[in-house]
Amino acid sequence: MSPGWKSTLKQLALAGALGLAPLLVQAGQPPQWPVSSIAAPLRQGAHAVIRQQDDVLAVKAAGRMVHTVRRVVTVLDEQGDNWGVAVVPYDKLTQVSYLRGTVYDAEGQAVRTLRPADIKDYSNVSGASLFEDNRVRVADLRQPRYPYTADFTYEYTSDNTLNFPTWSPQDEEHVSLEHATLRVTTPTELPLRYLEERLPQGGAVTKSQQGSQLVYAWQLTNLPPLEREAYSPPVAEQVPTVYTAPTAFEVQGHRGDMTTWQGLGKWEYDLNQDRAELSPEVKAKVTALLKDVTDPRQRVRKVYEYLQNSTRYVSVQLGIGGWQAFPASTVASTGYGDCKALSNYCMALLRAAGIESYCAIIGAGEQRAAIRTSFPSNQFNHMILCVPMPKDTVWLECTSQTEAFGYLGSFTGGRHALLLTPQGGKLVRTPAYAASANGQFRNAQVAIDDKGFGRATVRTVSTGRQQDELAQMLSALPPDEQRKQAYARLGLAAVTIEQSNWQRNHLGALPAVTERLTLALPSYASLTGRRLFLVPNLLNRLPPPASAVGARQTPLVLHLPFTDADTVRFTVPAGYKPESVPAPVQLRTAFGSYDAQVQVLPDGSIQYIRRLQMPNGRFEAAQYEAYEAFRQRISKADRMQLVLVRPES
Repeated sequence: MSPGWKSTLKQLALAGALGLAPLLVQAGQPPQWPVSSIAAPLRQGAHAVIRQQDDVLAVKAAGRMVHTVRRVVTVLDEQGDNWGVAVVPYDKLTQVSYLRGTVYDAEGQAVRTLRPADIKDYSNVSGASLFEDNRVRVADLRQPRYPYTADFTYEYTSDNTLNFPTWSPQDEEHVSLEHATLRVTTPTELPLRYLEERLPQGGAVTKSQQGSQLVYAWQLTNLPPLEREAYSPPVAEQVPTVYTAPTAFEVQGHRGDMTTWQGLGKWEYDLNQDRAELSPEVKAKVTALLKDVTDPRQRVRKVYEYLQNSTRYVSVQLGIGGWQAFPASTVASTGYGDCKALSNYCMALLRAAGIESYCAIIGAGEQRAAIRTSFPSNQFNHMILCVPMPKDTVWLECTSQTEAFGYLGSFTGGRHALLLTPQGGKLVRTPAYAASANGQFRNAQVAIDDKGFGRATVRTVSTGRQQDELAQMLSALPPDEQRKQAYARLGLAAVTIEQSNWQRNHLGALPAVTERLTLALPSYASLTGRRLFLVPNLLNRLPPPASAVGARQTPLVLHLPFTDADTVRFTVPAGYKPESVPAPVQLRTAFGSYDAQVQVLPDGSIQYIRRLQMPNGRFEAAQYEAYEAFRQRISKADRMQLVLVRPES
């Protein structure tokens, strides 16, 4: 550090002690990053502009790398304020070398520079964790006046080369980019593996060699801000991205090969080998548990229910513990473990019962990006258990005390997993849940009086992915919060829940939640003179979609396949007869099918029947107009009115 820089630090300390803003501007100093130099197309529709981002990744050895980042961002308004903060994570295997920063005003004059005391250090431990060493260093240069420009530089050294960084500088909506570079240097014996996606023309890699080092370089320039269209792919699937991965890697002395899925899986399998031993006492418990149970599937169920009743989940992210499980004997004695430990423990229990199973690593989370199957790399954040059976395969989520046996839901269902076998890793797919499996089947009885007041008894059975949220609600929330959520789901302007009840059923092929509600519906029907006007679709009115602004640019993505079936029967007040009954509606498209009809029954009651089934899938941008028309027609049909009239007195 130069004497001049030390002097500046002293001036800053004095200014801080006096309560004054530390001034860094020197006469004649040229402005840095003035906002006026940003091209108009990059400002239009942007909350922030990345002026410069430079990533340098230096691979030192199979088990060591250094990542240096410089990021300069002009924040245009409050919605871009997160770019005025730098957050650098670290742990036992990763050390932060430095974190520096300076903030400039709109004219490009320095406002202040970070001092060491400005950088905060926080634990980054999750609420469900007992064993984590994750921490973050945070530097905050946000300003009360806009625009301003935050210039951060930081570097970290990591002894964990399992995860190379992904380069995607423009990774948010409403953020434009002036210039970004990525430079990777690595020894010739450790060539970089990379996957380029959506790079603009001229953005592909340039390769060179400098002595014993291979050099890979990319750059991006002048990218306008992105605004997601309705039902479009996530931002991560729309912006230029370079995925990087090692050939050979090493974590705390455990070396692996990442060039194939088999190699990556073998590393994880070997890391956890010989950690599934159980004591004779635990094995005896398993034998007693399965006494007189001969059906293979029921034997697996019994073991899984024993796991759920005797363990709980805690996170372990401590060094190699982020990938290596606690021994099964430890889980048996303590009663807790993370996804790896609990999956390994369940595997050990099943092995004691003579049932073979395999752990599998997977990318968990609803709407998580699909695994890039052509690019072996660590794209996983969770572990589950696979139990091959004579007629099918059972998948077990071992971290949940309440999940249904053999059900994965939206958390890990319908995606690739890496099965860990003695021979190495093998990519397989977990079960997907079709529209018929994700059902919502509702039956309602509604009595209307001559003032338009309604009282309804409603029974709704939700299955598969349509019960996921309800099941989580029942597990996690007290009754008063469950009732609040029920009001939010009803979506009616005037309603009182007089009685409510929810019941889970895990005995069928799919988990189900049955909801029973008694509702008071003031002014459900509108009274005008001799007529009552009401919408027979009681609780399932689909809103219209967002209209396209200009020509659609991105594919249409439908995530949840589902089937909704509603039957609502109305008892009408004495003397009232149907005057206007909506015509039946039937729609058939690539985006789903819809049927709705109103029937006048012989006893004078009126029955409304509605069925909507929609698939999941990805459709060309040109098809959005047809999808919008389909949704508009459903929305209109869902709001069609029934008119009742009584004779004149």
